[in-house]
Amino acid sequence: MTLTGRFVALLALGVVPIVLFGRASETAATVLGLWVVAVLALGILDLILAGSPRRVALARSLPSRVRLGETVTSDLYLTNTGTRRLNMVVRDAWQPSAGAGNNRTKLALPPGERRVVSLRLTPHRRGERRVDRVTVRSFGPLGLWARQATLQAPGQIRVLPPFNARKHLPSRITRLKELDGRTSLMVRGQGTEFDSLREYVRGDDVRSIDWRATARHNDVMVRTWRPERDRRVVVLIDSGRTSAARVDDEPRLDTAFEASLLLAALASTAGDHVDFIAYDRRVRGRVKGAQGAELLSRMVDTMALIEPELIETDWSAVPGQVRAVTSRQALVVLITSIDAAGASSALLSVLPQLTRRHTVIVASVTDPTTLAATHERGNREEVYRAAAAERALLDVARVSAAIRRQGAEVVTGSPADLPPALADRYIALKAAGRL
Repeated sequence: MTLTGRFVALLALGVVPIVLFGRASETAATVLGLWVVAVLALGILDLILAGSPRRVALARSLPSRVRLGETVTSDLYLTNTGTRRLNMVVRDAWQPSAGAGNNRTKLALPPGERRVVSLRLTPHRRGERRVDRVTVRSFGPLGLWARQATLQAPGQIRVLPPFNARKHLPSRITRLKELDGRTSLMVRGQGTEFDSLREYVRGDDVRSIDWRATARHNDVMVRTWRPERDRRVVVLIDSGRTSAARVDDEPRLDTAFEASLLLAALASTAGDHVDFIAYDRRVRGRVKGAQGAELLSRMVDTMALIEPELIETDWSAVPGQVRAVTSRQALVVLITSIDAAGASSALLSVLPQLTRRHTVIVASVTDPTTLAATHERGNREEVYRAAAAERALLDVARVSAAIRRQGAEVVTGSPADLPPALADRYIALKAAGRL
């Protein structure tokens, strides 16, 4: 049972006799008492006449998945199984991160009829966004008192990474096709897999001449090459404490997801096999053995449930995780944060084990506000901030140089720049015949 503002306002009218006749007047006290009794009687009568909210049958319809930032509609169906008309307010109790906005809806529901309450959801966090209960408040005909019940109507929607970096995919696929010789723009150059023989033209590398084929023909014949296909790409994302930091109002982990999705889509188009691992001290998510559309679908489903863990990543176990995926030579992409040398010492210690057998890329997101701070020196506070920013950039440069000395590639960029930069490095390795 709940009281409405109308009942409180009606009850407050009882002070009028006190104002008119004075506080000490017996008439005022009598009138006030009678008024309170009358209003309470009206409230009880109103409550008796109100329909029971427990006679409402609920059903729910909503999509199973949505990308972060997109808007979908959740439909809640209410059926009045009672014999009285229900004048009610319905509150659909979604989690705040589901982005339900104003989730209270006024509704009139005659006996035996059905209504639908549609709610627009714009989630602002990844993961499972759930709703368990619906609160129904049924008012009497006078709107003084109301019956209230909380009913079970479970539902959930999985919020996937937005994959905004997919806008870079068409241009990178075009470059791959050019590299592979499948468009009108033929790219000459050494690849890693024999493609065909053709006649020599001026400008060809003489090292490509096939002397046996030349002996069988009247013209000089050269070999053409294409990048190898069916290679292994292992993407390992650091889901430890550093992935929880926000850069440009986006967690590092989400930027890592964007970069890995773009790389996976590109590598899958190129015919390579992509495996995905999210790891800190244990595996938080894994995708293995998928190709094409299934690969991206499984990756976004897995990523949706991964959250940063506030623990240090166990880098000593990373080579074992890679060996568990493949024993062949592969491209291993480690998406983590490159901090001061002390914080990155564990990463540096395991890189030789990986670079000995694999081609390794270490990708890290950088904060554009740090670079901007180095140019702002208008007052003493800005000078100190610029000095701290310069020190942070020098630390990143030292760690990057140490990673390169270990034989790995380094890719850095802002949250908007890192995904295309990583894709470009993958294409460059293909063009160089290193993958």
